Amino acid sequence: MNDCDLSDLVLAGVQWEITDMPTAVMAAARAATVSSASANTTARAGAGHATARTATSIVPPIAPQQAISVDTAVAMAARPADMDALCRMISEFNHPLRAGATNVVLPHVASNPNGLLIVTDIPSGDDDACGKILSGAAGELLDKMLGAIGMSRDTVSIIPLVFWRTPGGRTPTRAELDLARPFVNRAIELMQPRFIMTLGTLAAAEIANVQLPRGHGMTAQTAGGITVMPIYHPNYLMLKPAAKRDAWTALQIVQNLLKTDDK
Repeated sequence: MNDCDLSDLVLAGVQWEITDMPTAVMAAARAATVSSASANTTARAGAGHATARTATSIVPPIAPQQAISVDTAVAMAARPADMDALCRMISEFNHPLRAGATNVVLPHVASNPNGLLIVTDIPSGDDDACGKILSGAAGELLDKMLGAIGMSRDTVSIIPLVFWRTPGGRTPTRAELDLARPFVNRAIELMQPRFIMTLGTLAAAEIANVQLPRGHGMTAQTAGGITVMPIYHPNYLMLKPAAKRDAWTALQIVQNLLKTDDK
């Protein structure tokens, strides 16, 4: 499989499995670490005979931080009565990913909502740096996509599946997704969208149980009965410009669904 094929798989959402360190560098670093550890072990073994009777100080291990349960997350997410309060709750929530992220990336709430909610996957490096969802090149492309069907961020709200960037942009674990999901669900309840558009493979699978590319551009339903349109993530469209034709068709369907619902 060549690099382009691999990117096709991981960039349907974001660069989940691509770290910031090149593979060759990572391999060299691992080799150096193993070699260093072996040398240190040998040195300690040799020194042990000479210092066998020397008293040593043993540092007790640090107790692991108490894990937060999904039930706790559900209870916390149920409290806020509006999006402002929910965003404050998300900012204060001690999610495991919080410690390694630069910023919490909160939901974008449209100032003049038209009934469409976008659910995307994990925050990108740009999002993590500025604290805003779908920023950088992917955000610019999304803005163009929305503008092509007469929409903008003023009219469309956006929620990420998790609110903190994962280390290296890796795929969130099941536990990480489950801890953030009550806040995503509560945001959907508070916003009461007429339609949801998912961006990328992870969002399509989590929100509508749809697999991309098979389900791209085909409407589905959430467990709560909201119509969902799964489409490719802007990162994928930048990688594969030919896929923009299919994305354009899906966007037109979304536009027509909103117009029909208005009548």
